Amino acid sequence: MGDLQRAEQQDEHPDDPTAGLPPTAWAVLGLLSFPGERTGYELKKWADSSLRFFYWSPAISQIYSELRRLEARGYATSRRSGPDEPRTKRAYTITAEGRAALDHWAGPGHDPGAPVLKHPLLLRVWLGHLSEPERLRTLVHEHIARTRAELTEVREALARAEGVEAWGHPQIALRWSERRLVGEVEQAEAMLGDLAGLGEAAGREEL
Repeated sequence: MGDLQRAEQQDEHPDDPTAGLPPTAWAVLGLLSFPGERTGYELKKWADSSLRFFYWSPAISQIYSELRRLEARGYATSRRSGPDEPRTKRAYTITAEGRAALDHWAGPGHDPGAPVLKHPLLLRVWLGHLSEPERLRTLVHEHIARTRAELTEVREALARAEGVEAWGHPQIALRWSERRLVGEVEQAEAMLGDLAGLGEAAGREEL
């Protein structure tokens, strides 16, 4: 990128280096903030084994789109692999300017906002008057099985991160994810009891 083009882009955001970038861009830049350089494919694999357990994992197309945006802003830089590589790859690293912008975005004064909960199972339970009781119980059992499988994946990710000094903070996030999933299983099992109690109450009303 030429100096003039970069200067023009900086002029568009003279006061706030975080302006104009969506959350996905900051997630991708955050992945780049750890030591080493990474390809878009490697960033996707890391997002799938960490970010998705407590935020979300961008699609590979989103990752490449944000990498281009970050590079145009001067927050990331890339290099192509040499001719000796069997397949040409482009690896990305964060720049000093990108690290400063990420620090500004993650620091005080930028409210991260409240967590957003979208629970498809609860939406269906809320509409349970339209469903057969057994159908609802099946949905809850399926949710428990799916959550336990995800819990296993989180624990595997934690095991891979153990002992890696640069991954201390990601381990904290993964441990939070582990506790959340344990609680999710407990809540779902309690919901089965609530549904059973609702069925018993309905049966007494019919007598």
